[in-house]
Amino acid sequence: MGRYFIESDASAKKSQQNDTEQVFNISKSSIKKVKKKNRHKKFKAKGIEYDKKKFKGKERGSADPFPGRKPVDPAKVEKHSRGQAVDVRAVKTLIKKKDLERQEKNIELAAETAARAAEVLLPEEAGYLEGDEDQEFTGRLTQTEIKAAVDPESAAKSFDLKLQEFGPYKCDYTRNGKYLLIGGRKGHVAAFDWTSKALLCEFNAMESVHSVKWLHTHNLFAVAQKKWTYVYDNQGIEIHCVKTMNNMIQLEYLPYHFILAGSSETGNLMWLDVSMGKIIKDTYTKQGRLDVMCQNPRNAVLVCGHSNGTLTMWTPNMQIPAAKMLAHGQAVRGVTVDRSGTYLATSSVDRSIKIWDIRAFKPLHEYKVGHGASQIRFSQRNLLGVSAGNIVQIYKDPTKGEISYPYMKHDTFKTVSQIQFCPYEDVLGIGHGGGFSSILVPGSGEPNFDALEANPYQTTKQRREAEVKMLLDKISPELITIDGDALT
Repeated sequence: MGRYFIESDASAKKSQQNDTEQVFNISKSSIKKVKKKNRHKKFKAKGIEYDKKKFKGKERGSADPFPGRKPVDPAKVEKHSRGQAVDVRAVKTLIKKKDLERQEKNIELAAETAARAAEVLLPEEAGYLEGDEDQEFTGRLTQTEIKAAVDPESAAKSFDLKLQEFGPYKCDYTRNGKYLLIGGRKGHVAAFDWTSKALLCEFNAMESVHSVKWLHTHNLFAVAQKKWTYVYDNQGIEIHCVKTMNNMIQLEYLPYHFILAGSSETGNLMWLDVSMGKIIKDTYTKQGRLDVMCQNPRNAVLVCGHSNGTLTMWTPNMQIPAAKMLAHGQAVRGVTVDRSGTYLATSSVDRSIKIWDIRAFKPLHEYKVGHGASQIRFSQRNLLGVSAGNIVQIYKDPTKGEISYPYMKHDTFKTVSQIQFCPYEDVLGIGHGGGFSSILVPGSGEPNFDALEANPYQTTKQRREAEVKMLLDKISPELITIDGDALT
């Protein structure tokens, strides 16, 4: 018997299926997906609700007891100022008047910004010796008294090397002030870390040594010997013999140009490019023996003093002096330029010391000392070191006004041959006939250093990177000129 489809039967079957419970199978992977999705949902932070009744009637700015910017000390602003402002009332043109007003505002803002940055970036301050009621004259203080008053680490920086058999000695510090190089007239040469007294190298050149100079790092140094100039590494191994630089008696290194400059007994000035190993210029000055020479740190110009009392300034781009002036009535015995390249100090056998403004080539001050100063040197903080015979005197702020007495005084065993201030340290190195002496001079070194310029705590990796960067930033010798502003 056949079966027929009835609609009532179909509706009854559907109602039975709806009444039954449905079952779903959920895997572990689907559960993990849902949890991961909920975990990465963005969280909407709710604002903090304040009680409006509590703060009713009070303004937000009234809660600050010190409104506005922090005031700056006017003395610090004056230190970074660029001189007296221009009087715009005398300007007739309206456009020029507005330009000058805008320029003066920018200069004032720059001085204020520099003063604010100095509080954070330059936290250290230089200290000086100050006399009390019992002893107002600081020049009477001896090194023994100073060493007893400072900490043991600073006291260890004052020492004496007794090397009477090989003197008199020449000395030189690296740019960061960490390493010291000494050379005796009878051939003794030594390089060492003068703070830890760790010796790098020591040898005898077996001929007379007239001058020593570090190059761009402590790995290389130059020695002007009896006939030729030699370059050694920090192990004392001879690297080069520069026969074209013969009979040199003074050496200067120009760090931004990678140039070793030297003056000879015959009156020649030579500039040697140490990065390429070739002579840039050989100039015959026609001024006789050139035993008085220094460099201007600002523009790398060489300044030479002569026996007829004149000063000449030389660049490798000119065959004649770039500038020449009469400094003294008698022979010039010492010359030095300060760190900023603004002031020049000269000494003569007539017992006079003159301070010059290089920008105007005019004398500012003139002093008389007990003896003719043979060696003079500016420190980083513009202390002036003067040596005459076996006496070394240090004068404080000789460029600002008249001075009547020395800031410090020190006596050595034999005649002083060279003095050199250590960068970033309150130390003065003295080379003399009996060896080498290191004395403490509070306030001579710059307390804040630029790690990208000269880092006393430089590691080996930093030294390698700095050497490559210096080579990339090398300045061409054609840009050496007296007027540095003409290049800008």
